[in-house]
Amino acid sequence: MIPTRCASSGFFVEICAMPHISQRGQAMPASPIRKLVPFAEMAEQQGKKVHYLNIGQPDIPSPAGAMDALRHHDVKILAYSHSAGFISYRKKLVDYYSKHGIHITAQDMIVTTGGSEALAMAMGAILDPGDEIIIPEPYYANYLGFATASGAVVIPVVSSIESGFELPSMSEIESLITPKTRALLLCNPGNPTGKLYTKKELAQVRKIALKHDLFIIADEVYREFTYDRLKHTSVMSLEGMEEHAVLIDSVSKRYSMCGARIGLLASKNESFMSSAMRFAQARLSPPTFEQIAAEAALETPDAYFKEVNVEYTKRRDYLIGRLNAMDGVFCPKPSGAFYCMAQLPVENSDHFCQWMLESFDHEGNTVMMAPAGGFYTDSSLGAQQVRLAYVLDVQDLKVAMDALEVGLQVYPYRLA
Repeated sequence: MIPTRCASSGFFVEICAMPHISQRGQAMPASPIRKLVPFAEMAEQQGKKVHYLNIGQPDIPSPAGAMDALRHHDVKILAYSHSAGFISYRKKLVDYYSKHGIHITAQDMIVTTGGSEALAMAMGAILDPGDEIIIPEPYYANYLGFATASGAVVIPVVSSIESGFELPSMSEIESLITPKTRALLLCNPGNPTGKLYTKKELAQVRKIALKHDLFIIADEVYREFTYDRLKHTSVMSLEGMEEHAVLIDSVSKRYSMCGARIGLLASKNESFMSSAMRFAQARLSPPTFEQIAAEAALETPDAYFKEVNVEYTKRRDYLIGRLNAMDGVFCPKPSGAFYCMAQLPVENSDHFCQWMLESFDHEGNTVMMAPAGGFYTDSSLGAQQVRLAYVLDVQDLKVAMDALEVGLQVYPYRLA
C-alpha cells in the first residue's frame, strides 16, 4: 500500500492507505499516438501552427449519404438495438463483404462500438489470463492494451524497417509457439507500417493456423486503401480457415467516420461467435444513430474510394519522397493504409517529438508525430523511429516536411 496523508482530530491520527489498483490497470500502456497532446496544446497556445501527423484522423469528408441519414432520421424513441446490431445493417454488409471475396452471413457478424470493442471482444473470447498471442511488430499500440486488459501476454515477432516490414519466416513464427499460444494477430494493411501482406505471406499464416490449431485475428479496417494496383486479400477468404479466422472491421477510416464508433466482429466459428455474443449482450447494444449512418454509408459509390485513393497516393508519394531526401532519414514506401514508419538520425524519438512541439518552430510551424517506441513490445526497438500519418493535403504536408527537415538539422541531439 502507498501511504497518504489523512485527516486528524485531537490526539488521534488516522492511518490510511490508497485503495488498491489492479496490476492490469497499472500495466496498461499509454498511447504513443496521444501522449504528446499536452505539448501540442501548449505549442498552439504559444501561437505555433501544429501539423498533426500523429493520428489517423482523415481530413476527407464523410460520405454525404451517411450525414444526410443522420439529419433526416425518423427515430421517435432512441431505443436499444439487437446486441448484434441492426439486422438491416448486417444483411447489407453481407453484400458488401461478398464484393470483397468474403462470404459470411448476417448471423456471422456482431456490430461493435468501433473496431476497438471488436478487438476487446475477440481477445476476451479467445484468451485466458496467461495465454499468449503472437503479433508481428511494430503493431497498433492498442493491441498491447487489449491483451493486457485480458491478462494475456503479447509475444512479438519482429519485422524490420529495412525489409519494408515483411512478415518474418514461418520457422521464425513457429519458434515462438508454445502450449499457451492461442492466436496470431495481423493488421492488413498495417498500422503503423502501411504494409500490405502478399498472398504468399497470408498462405504462410494459413499453414501456421491449421498446423497449430490457432485463431488468426485479422484487423482489416484499411481494406480499401491499397496502392500501386495491388489488391487486398482477406484472411476470411482463405480456404479451410472457417474455424480459425476472426475478422475485425470498422467504418472509421473507410468512410472517414472515426467519431461514429461503429465496428464489426465476424467469424464462421460458431463457438467463438457464441462466446463473443455474451460479451456483446453484457454491453447491451451498439449505438443507434451511428448504425443509421454506417448503414447509409454502404450506399457510397465506388467513385468515392477511387478519388480518395488517388488523393492518398499523391500524399504518400510526396511524403515518402521528402522523407528519404532528408539527410539520415529512411522510410520504406508503404503499399496500404495511410501511415509510414521513418527512421530518423536521433537517439530518442520520444525526446525529439516532444522537442519539436516544445522548443521548435519553423516560420511558426511545427509537426506532431507518434514516437515509434510505443508500437513495439520492447520500446528500444523503435527509439529512432516515428510513425507519420499522411492525412493532410499535399500543401500542408509540404509545410510540415519543411519544418521537420529544419528541425532535424538544428536538433541539439542529432546523431552524426
